[in-house]
Amino acid sequence: MRTDGPPPRLVGRHDEIRHLDEMCAAARAGRGGVAVLRGETGIGKSALLDHMCEAAADLRIIRASGAEFETVLPYAALHQLFTPLLGQVAELPAEHRDALRLVFGPAQETCDLFQIGLATLNLLARAARDRPLLCVIDDAQWLDPASAKALVFLARRISAEPVTMVFAVRTPGAEEDPLGRLPGLVVGGLSDRESRLVLAASGGAHLDDEVRDRIVAEAHGNPLALLELPKAGGFAPPDTSSLPTRIELSFRARLTGLPAAPQMLLTVASADPTGDPHRLWSAARQLHLDAAGVCAAAADTGLVEFSTRIRFCHPLARSAVYGAASADQRRAAHEALADAADPTVDPDRRAWHRALACASTNEEIATALECSASRARSRGGHAAAAAFLERAAALSADVDKRVGRTLAAAQAGLDAGTVDTAAELLRTVGGAVLDERGHADVELLRAQIAFARHDEDNGPAFMLRAAEWLRDVDPDRSRKCLVDTLEKSLFVGRASGIMELVLSAARSAAPTSRSPDLLDALVSLATEGHRAAAPLIRATLHDAERPMWKRRPALGAMLAAEFWDVGINLAIVEWLLTTGRASGSPLVLRLGLALAASSAALMGDVGRAIAATAEGEAIAEALGLAPAYYDRLHVAAVRGDRAAFRLFSDVTAAASELGSQHLAANVHWSAAVLNNSLADYPAALTAARQAVASRDLFLAGAALPELIEAAVRCGETGAATDALEALSERAEAGDTPTGSGIAAYARGLVTGAEDDYREAIEHLEQSPLLLYRARSQLHYGEWLRRHGRRRESRGHLEIAHELLSGAGMDAFAQRAADELLATGAVTRSRSVRTYYQLTPRELYVARLAATGATSPEIAARLYLSPRTVDAHLRSIFRKLGVTSRRQLKDAPGLGPV
Repeated sequence: MRTDGPPPRLVGRHDEIRHLDEMCAAARAGRGGVAVLRGETGIGKSALLDHMCEAAADLRIIRASGAEFETVLPYAALHQLFTPLLGQVAELPAEHRDALRLVFGPAQETCDLFQIGLATLNLLARAARDRPLLCVIDDAQWLDPASAKALVFLARRISAEPVTMVFAVRTPGAEEDPLGRLPGLVVGGLSDRESRLVLAASGGAHLDDEVRDRIVAEAHGNPLALLELPKAGGFAPPDTSSLPTRIELSFRARLTGLPAAPQMLLTVASADPTGDPHRLWSAARQLHLDAAGVCAAAADTGLVEFSTRIRFCHPLARSAVYGAASADQRRAAHEALADAADPTVDPDRRAWHRALACASTNEEIATALECSASRARSRGGHAAAAAFLERAAALSADVDKRVGRTLAAAQAGLDAGTVDTAAELLRTVGGAVLDERGHADVELLRAQIAFARHDEDNGPAFMLRAAEWLRDVDPDRSRKCLVDTLEKSLFVGRASGIMELVLSAARSAAPTSRSPDLLDALVSLATEGHRAAAPLIRATLHDAERPMWKRRPALGAMLAAEFWDVGINLAIVEWLLTTGRASGSPLVLRLGLALAASSAALMGDVGRAIAATAEGEAIAEALGLAPAYYDRLHVAAVRGDRAAFRLFSDVTAAASELGSQHLAANVHWSAAVLNNSLADYPAALTAARQAVASRDLFLAGAALPELIEAAVRCGETGAATDALEALSERAEAGDTPTGSGIAAYARGLVTGAEDDYREAIEHLEQSPLLLYRARSQLHYGEWLRRHGRRRESRGHLEIAHELLSGAGMDAFAQRAADELLATGAVTRSRSVRTYYQLTPRELYVARLAATGATSPEIAARLYLSPRTVDAHLRSIFRKLGVTSRRQLKDAPGLGPV
């Protein structure tokens, strides 16, 4: 709530002020906090921010404000906020200084959110070392997307820092609110009593009671309305327009009778949201405006303050001024601002103003906008790139260039996550005359949009249509589209029936320049079976020069698992982790961590699996995405904790909401493993049948051993025999120790032949998958005891128990313990494992600290500040009863990450 004079003490707002005061007190005590003030236009959010800054004068305060015309410039708001802290950038590590060059300079190197987020987090932490920090961001509904993501990243990570972040957001706002998951504080209207106090304080005492009552009723407690509506004179006829519109009209009324020169100065100020006086006066000179002569007249309107920053009294005042200007006046303002922008230091702002000043097609400006889009994309500003390219398309006279730029804008919009914007851009291309490649590009974009929308299932159809357009003009790309169809469908969990469609299209596909290729291998696998396809699959997986899995790691991992090729699977995991860390790609690293967690769980390193899951969830949290459920399911299954059933239920609901059959199949496999470990064989059989019925790569084959064990225990010999035939085909085709060993013990379960159990143990001794190695010992021990050979069984059961209990596979270990007890043996109880005492994130921090990693190194892995890591370490020391990092090395379960 502002007036034209000195701001009065806020009326009301006691709860809001108390909450904000408590946040500042927490910062003084070394604790961070974040709040998002949400409310309608004029409700008093900015006034609360101003009051907070006055009350927290002992804190270091930095401010920024979103601007409607700056949303196309990546990191514009971040630049505003952090400019006062630039003097401390030199204190940061080199990699953080390099990242910040992208935010605060014209650098064009590629950098992602995480590098910039970590750099700004450490800059905040350093700035707050000597004095708590208050970060105030007004009009956050107009933050450029790159700044919004970076600020949300920061807001989620300041809890251990003496930093308070407060945002103000107008509601109703954008449908996709980037701040939606941050703690909110709704700012509502004032009471009637408080409204009357505001009216009286603002000079409304002269109004008669009837008019005053009407204004109070129509304002609905909105302070800005209470200040502006009386200026209509008190006797205006009733207005049925919305309150923001009426307030804006009130601001526009102040322009009535204003001479052309000061009105033009106001238009220039409204078109430049930076509030930079130097830029404004430079533009004024371009327009031959006498600054001294027109400034006073413009300021007398009360709409704008000309000082060290140009500041409108309210965002609606800026909108009112810009809306009141004619099209010619706006173009002249933007042209003058473009001329005032330095083409070397600020090329993107210059290009954008030139574009807004242009009334017709202009290839030179369109090309400049393309360059701006390229710079924005390299800095992670995909939404800005989309805006630049969309405007470039509008300025393109050449049809082909216009279509190309529109498609590029749609792709940038997809990369930014603005699916609806991308779809709308794509619709504008509908009537264009395209060649085969153009049609294919359109269909591929439609496919991406469909895959991104969880309520659409036609993504595969669009990709197959793209393959058809390319079949004759680009056979290799056409075949790639077919494989992409399968891989993308698997990845988003909508693969049901897709293999049949791909196979149908593959039969008419032109041959590739490299034959045989992955498509040939997949066709052979689907039509001729595992034995026939094995040579082709091995050739694609083991190609020393161009291994397929470096281009398609997710599909490569599934194919390797389908043939029980653990060596290739581990190579894929290592490559993903190394590549993801070296490149800084969060998506590559996240996939690697998910696969690493699943592999570690099967290999018996539950602690490492939990730690990998924790790191993956840190990435998902930073991206604002849901965690990857697959690894959590697999870890829960092998641990054998009944609490996992709640996780299974939650993930089943998520899979149903997402329409992901692949995720549902993961739940079924995990449930089959867990129920077998708990000896609940009917439940295991039901779950395993569902997993096998999915026919998904890897999961259907991985569920066969579970189905066989459960079917044998339930007396369903026919089902076990059929499953054994399918498992044997996979094992023989893969010809690996792991596959051969699992098939051998499964055969022993079905036939009861002792030699099969012995063969299984011999093969699996060479396998790194402890889960199956230990189970081969368990099965043989169970078989020996049931055949009255208790003494012989004891040795195998002890090996199984030692392996399973040492790995934290508690339910399987209990099965082994029960069998040992039946032989008369007594098992030793194990001490509580470290990962039962710590949260997943604490376990990850502890494992890294145990290897000698410093707090900054750990912080970089988890996208936290070093101070937050130190807080985790204090909690870890307390829980484990240790006092130093050195002692962590001796804690059980803290091996290398």
